[in-house]
Amino acid sequence: MIKIGIILGSTRPGRKGEQVAQWVHGAAAHRSDAEFEVIDLLDHPLPHLDESAPAVSPGRHQHEHTRAWADAIASFDGFVMVTPEYNHSIPAVLKNAIDYLHAEWNNKAVGFVSYGGVGGARAVEQLRLICGALRMADVAPQVTLSLRTDFENFATFKPGDHSATALDTLLDQVVAWSTALAPLRATSPVTIA
Repeated sequence: MIKIGIILGSTRPGRKGEQVAQWVHGAAAHRSDAEFEVIDLLDHPLPHLDESAPAVSPGRHQHEHTRAWADAIASFDGFVMVTPEYNHSIPAVLKNAIDYLHAEWNNKAVGFVSYGGVGGARAVEQLRLICGALRMADVAPQVTLSLRTDFENFATFKPGDHSATALDTLLDQVVAWSTALAPLRATSPVTIA
């Protein structure tokens, strides 16, 4: 069965992403076409990139924290990235986690759920460029959540029905593309050392 990781891309104290990631997981849990799991970057404390070998060299990871992160990411067929928008871009912790690896991301689908002043749309623009460089297939549907309308008092997550519909469409596409890319993943296995 296809396995999709829901990456919680913020570690900031008081982050709103935890509520959003749980909402995504709750919606995904009712599906029978894939398994879904939340990947919280708090559970993978990676220092600023400290590997001497380029990430394009799979299996040459020097540090245990990198090997653990590589094993986690390699085990998934696709992803939904949950991200806030910081200064028209993504959180540094998410970019750092992405940059640690290369082959482990290849030939996998990715969708985006973002939040911020303008729904996090500018963060997703950056993520699409990054994921394209990693040979990931980013799906067109996305979910953009406004801090003004989807969070009561800018704190408690209360998405509208339109967001749930958009999420279902996004999940449909991530599962479909993850399934379609399976033959490519099978011909270029990742070796973790």
